[in-house]
Amino acid sequence: MARANAAYYAGRDPFSDFITAPEISQIFGEILGAWCVVAGARLGGPVHLVEAGPGRGTLMADALRVITRAAPGFLQGGAVHLIETSPRLRACQADALRPFPVSPVWHETLETVPRGRLVLLANEFLDALPIRQFIRMSDGWGERYVEGGDWRLESLLDVPPELPTRDAELDDVVEICPAALAFAEAVGERLLADPGVALFVDYGTARSLPGDSLQALRDGRPTSPLVDPGSADLTAHVDFEAFGAAAQLRGAQNFGVVEQGRLLASLGAVERASALCKSAPEQAGAIRSGLDRLMAPERMGRLFKALALASPGQVAPPGFEPDGGPFSTTGQRSSRNDD
Repeated sequence: MARANAAYYAGRDPFSDFITAPEISQIFGEILGAWCVVAGARLGGPVHLVEAGPGRGTLMADALRVITRAAPGFLQGGAVHLIETSPRLRACQADALRPFPVSPVWHETLETVPRGRLVLLANEFLDALPIRQFIRMSDGWGERYVEGGDWRLESLLDVPPELPTRDAELDDVVEICPAALAFAEAVGERLLADPGVALFVDYGTARSLPGDSLQALRDGRPTSPLVDPGSADLTAHVDFEAFGAAAQLRGAQNFGVVEQGRLLASLGAVERASALCKSAPEQAGAIRSGLDRLMAPERMGRLFKALALASPGQVAPPGFEPDGGPFSTTGQRSSRNDD
């Protein structure tokens, strides 16, 4: 999976095969921009604004539109940092951010982002990282992999310690994502060393559960992950429980998982959509349709989830308050969408 996705992202525009939340509605990035302002203000000074896997730069552009208007001093002394390895996508991101008074800095890894306070965003970043698949057999565990265009199964003498085996039954497929766990550890270490907060939005499970979630998309349609490696986007469900636990072991506070629809509702997405509809009534249908796609439980609202991490001693970020109370980005309480 690692080689196939590296070739895929290097050789073509991945967004011809799938669409992400920021591309569906500007509200998504605007709401997360307001989230950054509120969460970052609690850190006590200018911050480094970091995005991992920024795609075409749409989310960061929408976020900066809110940040530069609502909190022009938010980034004074800090900067915008983008963790991106693809030269093709870096060029798209540079174009998207050109209208804003920022000088983005690109990084291969989180480790090269300068020390200091930080706010980290990652939307549909973890799902593209390579996974390993294991199968529970009658005599132990085997690892499933691709060789010569077909599946192979190799019996294991040593089981990886991060493999969640407690709920697995005979013939169950169990997945782990070493790259995601390594990134979680890096985030945890950074949040222990410097004041910060991080928000991860992706599709997956709140608990570590068995199941084969590997899928491939080509030209917007499901296809076999075995056909023409490097020509399709490969993704797998994020194991939020394992990711959060790995970050927590390295020192981060873990505020748990919230469904995307609930998070957007608690942050004022419905109110923002109403305001946009009033200012552009000719686009009201498209605005409502886009928001429904993001929030409806039968669409992205339930399958997509968000996890928040922060430095020790930080209060819960907006949308993750321990009492479950909703938070409006205007500072007022708003009704929660209990779809």
